Amino acid sequence: MAIFTDPIREHADFGPGDAEWLHLLVGDWQMVADLAFADLALWFPHPEFGYVALAHVRPSTTHTVFHADFVGEGIRSDLQPLVDKAWESRTIERSNETNWSSDMALRVEAVPMVRNGRTLAIVTTHMDLSSSRMPSRLELTYRQCAYDLLRMGTLGLWPDFASPTGSRRGAPRVGDGLIRLDAEGIVQYASPNGVSAFRRLGDGESLEGRSLAEVTAGLLKDRRLVDETLPLVVTGRMPWRSEIESRGVSLSLRAIPLRDEQQRFGALVLCRDVSELRRREMELVTKDATIREIHHRVKNNLQTVAALLRMQSRRMVSDEAKQGLEQAMRRVATIALVHETLSQGLTQSVDFDELIGRQFRLSAEVASPSQQVKTARSGLFGELPSDFATPLALVINELVANAVEHGLEGRTGTVWLIADRSESEDGDELLTVTVADDGVGIPATPYVEGLGLQIVRTLVTSELGGSIQWSAREGGGTAVQIVLSLAPR
Repeated sequence: MAIFTDPIREHADFGPGDAEWLHLLVGDWQMVADLAFADLALWFPHPEFGYVALAHVRPSTTHTVFHADFVGEGIRSDLQPLVDKAWESRTIERSNETNWSSDMALRVEAVPMVRNGRTLAIVTTHMDLSSSRMPSRLELTYRQCAYDLLRMGTLGLWPDFASPTGSRRGAPRVGDGLIRLDAEGIVQYASPNGVSAFRRLGDGESLEGRSLAEVTAGLLKDRRLVDETLPLVVTGRMPWRSEIESRGVSLSLRAIPLRDEQQRFGALVLCRDVSELRRREMELVTKDATIREIHHRVKNNLQTVAALLRMQSRRMVSDEAKQGLEQAMRRVATIALVHETLSQGLTQSVDFDELIGRQFRLSAEVASPSQQVKTARSGLFGELPSDFATPLALVINELVANAVEHGLEGRTGTVWLIADRSESEDGDELLTVTVADDGVGIPATPYVEGLGLQIVRTLVTSELGGSIQWSAREGGGTAVQIVLSLAPR
């Protein structure tokens, strides 16, 4: 977006909200391109080129007249006089001569976007005339709607900051259905898709000549809960969105009031059948709730298993048996903690810092009930994919326990947990995890890996797809470094 923002940022004459207003225009002008059956370009003054193209949009209701991208380029010499004229006059200017582009005859108009009495930029419309024919009523209505919106732009009345800017799925588009209202909310024209949308709601009569508010009220007479914004949307009084639900059909509505200097003279209402979208969203919500409940029940069951292991360890006479049960209990508790975290959210990622913060201290305390072992953390794990959470938590748990039981056996010391996120040469995001201690260090003679380290190596290489390395820590002790790629697998 540097091509868009840099020239605007350097324009010292812009007032508060001017740049945001142009951004709002570009965010909503696909609708105008579809209504005008034309390409739109946004031009801004430039000391070298005269004007530079900040943005370009192609219509989805007809073919484009510009196949090559020209955003960031200077204006053509044959187009600049028309743009200059519109800039000075602050009115819509139409070229008296036919323009040509790629063997197509074009009709070009220049529309000044005026706010607070100052021209901020010029929108040019480029419509193909080479395949001209007698336009249908739909085309005539669409073009009139486009003209009304662009003229509102010359008056600073459109785009409107009150318009919805969110990207909620199911936002109506021109091709989904259009209804034009007069100032009283009476339907002047309804596109075929607009008629079909209301027919699916249960209205079997023609919409034209009827009050859209009364039509909607008749469809919702048996419903107790209605969106409070709906009356203002179906009368075209406010530039808001709303939804109607009837007979199992969900219809998304968006109103665009049409105004001139004195008053509101009509409105456009875009409509779209979003029944399938809303059904799928509801399925996702239901599945998310089910998944959360499963995680919650798994966590409860694992905590029960850990409690049973704790009870059994108290009955053991053999120290070796007690130690084995305590290790199993610690591993089960780690997995339960991950499931508890997953049961509290709907996202596919986990705040691993919050999760491991508790687990790190707990692992050191459980492994050293009779030792004074300190723990220290540095760096941030950040948000990690949920499928990383369980194996990585288990790996850290085992490494911390190993550091306490072997590196710091019978002595006081510190265990460090260090996280570092970086980027590889290929552009993939990497996570480096280091567990270090200031204990006795790596033994001179190799030792046989126990179950804990076997679990660590298997999880790192198989489940996490990473690498692990043991080394002597500078200043004494041992450091274990794990490198993982966070790229989607």
